[in-house]
Amino acid sequence: MLDLGQPTKPCTLRLQDGTIFRGTSFGYPTTASGEVVFNTGMIGYPETLTDPSYHGQLLVLTYPLIGNYGVPAPDTDADHLSRFESDKIQVAGLIVSQHIDTYSHWNAAKSLATWLHEHHIPAITGVDTRELTKRLRKKGTMLGTLSANGANHRFTDPTKHNLAADVSITTPITYTRGKKTIILVDCGVKNNIIRAFLQRNFTVKRVPWNYDFNDEHPDGIVLSNGPGDPKKCTDTITHVQEALDHNTPILGICLGSQILALAAGAQTYKLKYGHRSHNQPCVEAGTKRCYITSQNHGYAVDATTLPEDWREWFYNNNDHTNEGIHHISRPFYGAQFHPEASPGPDDTEFLFDMFVRAIR
Repeated sequence: MLDLGQPTKPCTLRLQDGTIFRGTSFGYPTTASGEVVFNTGMIGYPETLTDPSYHGQLLVLTYPLIGNYGVPAPDTDADHLSRFESDKIQVAGLIVSQHIDTYSHWNAAKSLATWLHEHHIPAITGVDTRELTKRLRKKGTMLGTLSANGANHRFTDPTKHNLAADVSITTPITYTRGKKTIILVDCGVKNNIIRAFLQRNFTVKRVPWNYDFNDEHPDGIVLSNGPGDPKKCTDTITHVQEALDHNTPILGICLGSQILALAAGAQTYKLKYGHRSHNQPCVEAGTKRCYITSQNHGYAVDATTLPEDWREWFYNNNDHTNEGIHHISRPFYGAQFHPEASPGPDDTEFLFDMFVRAIR
């Protein structure tokens, strides 16, 4: 049995502004640094923790009770995809108000603490996450260090380099299903995006973030979600710029939408504290139709910089930041939110069907 150590071992979260939060360690006894961000979702911590978009971040879960339904076994499906959103925990560390180690769920195989230990991820419980979240909302995303072993650790900004390169595959992988093929540029793709196209009988060729796909003539191109600053994905932007000279349908999701905008000539910027939750209201521009969406991003497209043949497609009803773009006459689309959900509502899964119709 895995030895989780002393349950009352102290743990410390230090923020860049000098604030210190003290609590108890329930993860692996190590030290980690990264951007401190918060997610307001009430469920879905196995999917959230394995989302590559969180790579390099210390994640605060604002829902007060975390771990109560444990963690399911990390099985793979027929396509050898993990039933999680990737094959490992992606966050640098986890911060919660109250960790529940006595879990109860028919599908649970282990506790959250055991899972974190297996992946060498530090975690702290007993933190006033409401106060922490208020501080992040007021001052913005900050760097932090999480120490569960008493060691000091310097603040490290993970966004200074290309995080997409860290989480992308290095050689192409093909999931054979149908006659039509989609090139999926992996900048940190969630497995449920791949499943969405396999379920629609498309063969998916998953390629590295810097792969040049322009000589392959696929039926469609998908630019995936991922972590960090989209401007760091210079090779991807260059390849998409070339693809925009043709009529092959393109769909960008989250980071992919930002890359699509940059390739088109627009600009992106960093949000104060980002959107990370399962309940972000997004309005379709020109309508009164509002969708509840799942999101995880710290950057956004500046809609005022879109070229004249591009339009804002969706905007966030809370802060009116851009949530999607599209070309006025060609099959190029970008959605800042996650139509594949996992976790969260699947209200916008119809975007996959719309993209499939553009291909056929």
